[in-house]
Amino acid sequence: MPRFVDSPLPPVRTSAPMKIYTRTGDDGTTGLLGAARVRKHDARVEAYGSVDELNAALGVAVAFDSERWLAADFARIQPALFQVGAELATTDETMLQKLARVSDDDITALEGVIDRLENDLPPLTKFILPGGSALAAHLHLARTVCRRAERRVTALSEQAHVDVRVVKYLNRLADLLFVMARWANHRAGVPETTWPA
Repeated sequence: MPRFVDSPLPPVRTSAPMKIYTRTGDDGTTGLLGAARVRKHDARVEAYGSVDELNAALGVAVAFDSERWLAADFARIQPALFQVGAELATTDETMLQKLARVSDDDITALEGVIDRLENDLPPLTKFILPGGSALAAHLHLARTVCRRAERRVTALSEQAHVDVRVVKYLNRLADLLFVMARWANHRAGVPETTWPA
């Protein structure tokens, strides 16, 4: 199976050692999953690149979750984001059918985590300024990256087919990251800063 070339996403099932540089992107193009090559600023690259950035932002949040309060949730979300990225990087329908993809069950699972965490929180009556504990601050940052990824994906959907579940997953994940940030502050005993105060 072909692998990504000059891409932020990892290769797909290759037994050959991965070479870090290939020089194939020196002309300003990048390879998709399949034979296609596009410019590095292509809407598809912007979409899966933003999802990759989101996953990296979550990796920072994972590092700051020293008590592993949300470790099980992160362990499900990060691989799902790789699935989303791979799906967005694929234009070949045959290859697309072979990929693991986010499902309605994955979206429902995010909603379940939102409900679980919200049960521990006081009702939201004002806007919350991003910040608080280090973990919460990084979750807020990941939320904003998630919203950007969502915007990039919806922009791509105006040019090419995007499974609606990808948009739903990112939308629900941004909601979850907001709740996670609130919950992390609550669990750490750090008061939220509201606006207006």
